[in-house]
Formats: sequence, structure tokens, C-alpha cells
Amino acid sequence: MSLNVPIGAPRVLLVGYNGADNTGAEAKLLVALDEVRSVLGQGAHVVVPSLNEANLRRYLREGPNLSIKPVRPSLFFLDIRKLVSESDLVLLVEGSTYMDTWSSALLWYYLLATRYAHSMKKPCLAYSVDAGKASRFDSWLIKREASKTDLIISRTQEACDRLKRWGVEAPIEVTADNAFSFSPNQADEELLRRVWPEASHVVGIAAEDIYKWPVGIRLWAQRQYCYRWPYYYTHTEESLNKSERLAEGLASEADRIVETYDNDIALLAMEGLDTIFANRILSLMKHAGRGRVFSSRDYNASQMTSVLRSLELLITSRYHAGVLSLPNQVPMTAIGHDLRIKDLFSDLDIPELFVDHEDPNRYSSLSRNVDALFEHKGEMRAKLRGGFEQYAERERRNPVLLRAFIESRRPGWLS
Repeated sequence: MSLNVPIGAPRVLLVGYNGADNTGAEAKLLVALDEVRSVLGQGAHVVVPSLNEANLRRYLREGPNLSIKPVRPSLFFLDIRKLVSESDLVLLVEGSTYMDTWSSALLWYYLLATRYAHSMKKPCLAYSVDAGKASRFDSWLIKREASKTDLIISRTQEACDRLKRWGVEAPIEVTADNAFSFSPNQADEELLRRVWPEASHVVGIAAEDIYKWPVGIRLWAQRQYCYRWPYYYTHTEESLNKSERLAEGLASEADRIVETYDNDIALLAMEGLDTIFANRILSLMKHAGRGRVFSSRDYNASQMTSVLRSLELLITSRYHAGVLSLPNQVPMTAIGHDLRIKDLFSDLDIPELFVDHEDPNRYSSLSRNVDALFEHKGEMRAKLRGGFEQYAERERRNPVLLRAFIESRRPGWLS
């Protein structure tokens, strides 16, 4: 795993949720790479660690100045230590850095990278990251370890406020998610129309099996619930029942949209593991012939973003579906458990369009929101346009802050 890097070239480690067939993480990584190159030049050697090299190599190519390194799920604490030791600069680039919504193990992975960088006196920057729900123990860990970060760039004021409430003492700047500057390749423009020409008006549902989270560590459980050993999805009887009700509720709403508004339905699996759930929703639809699954297993971030920006309307449980559709002001509503989406909708001044996953009236509320969006599309697009312009302006500060950070520590690295 040692790096063969030209003498004098800075070695930059980008620690994130890389290689998970996750559209949002892929978009963030690609923008982060561009922004690192804009500051450090093409000579900097970038290392991208991944839990799944094969997935990562679908959209990222190794070269003289870019390396992909494996991380073993059961031994990540050893692998990340070695990677940090071989690097000159550590950037945490995963949006869901300071939260345990998905898995405490992912949080520990990011905090370990910070801890090792601090102990080895390597500059460490959390780059366009978020903070969400965390247990008492994990919030204590965040306070202790995140305070060792040289600079945290949070992508929302709410994330900054949470970190401060937990007692994090690292300096914090507030910008925006760097995925707001992600653009599809020109070859992917109007992809939806080309691959699905019979569908002229399409509503997207970026569905997620909300109730299978968080992933927990177990020595053994049924194989169907295994994420990657030793990590298993939540699969209590209650969570499984709620998952099925969610699939039924979204299928029913999809059918209502087809019948009421004559729109087709794109079921968007923003992460590969969402594909099974999207197919389950499709199987429950009465009008399944008017639906189609678009999975990040088959389409890269550029292609998925092109589909998102071609929609008439979006129902999402995935944060980055909202982010990546916003440049085209796609009217949206959400049903979910993710504080990041709730914060996004608050920022956009549409908090009433976020439906909590435990709201007893969640499905009727979702239908009302969909009807309101169809009725007031023009007004909603105007509001979203203003929100996007503010986000885009804030995002442009990310590389500016990165340059200032490096200039204060290693000015000889700057291009």
C-alpha cells in the first residue's frame, strides 16, 4: 500500500464514502478532486481509499497522480492509520461525517482519520461536511476527536450549531455542499428523454428503505441483511413492517400521480443498495408499466443528475437527490429521517414540504404536498431559484478556504 510519489509532490488523502455506488458521494468526490487540483495543481498526488474498489473504478481512473487504495471493513482502523501516515494532507470529504444515522462504524472511521492526522502532525481539514443525529456516546466521541481537526468546513449553519452544542472546539466555517457545483457531462444531457422516449412528463421518487438503518456490528445474522460483514442492517419485526408500509405508501402515491396527473414515475436508487427497495415499490404499483427504475448501479453520477434535472417534480428520501436537482429548480417534497434533508428544506424556506418518517399522517401529508407542488409549480421554481443561487455563491468559498488553509500551513504546495 506504499505510495510511489515524485519527491516534493504533496500527497493528499480524501477520506469519504467512496465506492458505494452512491450518487451523492460520487458527485462530492469528483468536485472535491477538481477543487483540490485547482488549488494544488495537477502534480499533487491524490489517494482515494475505498471499501469497494471495483465500484469506485467505474467512475474514477487511477493515473500517475491518483491512487485508489482498499480499506477492509473489519480492519479499517489499521488501513486508515497506514494511509494517513503516508499522506501530507488529510481531507474528510464525506457529507455525513459527524453523525451515526447510517452506522457508528462510518463515524469512527472518519474520527480515526482525524485522530491519526493529529497525532502524526498532518494537516486535517473536514471539507464541506455535515453533522446530524448521534448517540450520547458518539456525540462525546465527536467532541473529543473532531476538536482535533485543524478546520471544519460545514455545509450548513445547522451543522455548525450542532457541532458547537456538542462542544467541538475546532474552528468552523460555513459554506455549502460542494455537490451544488456538480454538472453532468454534455453527453448525458437529455438522457431521460433518450432512454425513455415514451415518457414525456416524469415525476421522480428517490426512495430509500429508511427503516433498515442504522447498520450494526454483528458476528452473524441472516445473509439477506448483511451490508458487508460484520455489518448488518436493522431487521427487527417492527422495522421490516414499517419498510413494507413505506413501499406500499410510495407505490400508492405513484399510482395516484399517474391517474391524477398522467405523469410517469422514475424510481431513483441514489445508492446501489436502494435498488431492491425501488424494485419493490415498482412491483406494488397498479400502473407498473408507467414506472421505471434508474439505479446508481447502472448510471453514474453525471447520468443520474441529468435524470434528476429532467423531472417535473421530485419526491425524495435522499438528500443529494434534492441537491443535484436544485440547479434546475425541480419542485420537491420529502419523506424521511435524515436531518440533512430537513435542514435543506429549512434553508430553502419550504420546511412544510418535509414529512417526518414517523408522522402518523405521513402518507396523506405527502399527497397534499404533491398536489400543492403541481398547483404552484411556477411559484415553487422561483423560490428554489433564489435558494440555489445562494447555495452556489456559498459553495464557491470551498476552494477559497482550502487555498487559505494550505497557504497558512504549506504555502510551497500551492500551484
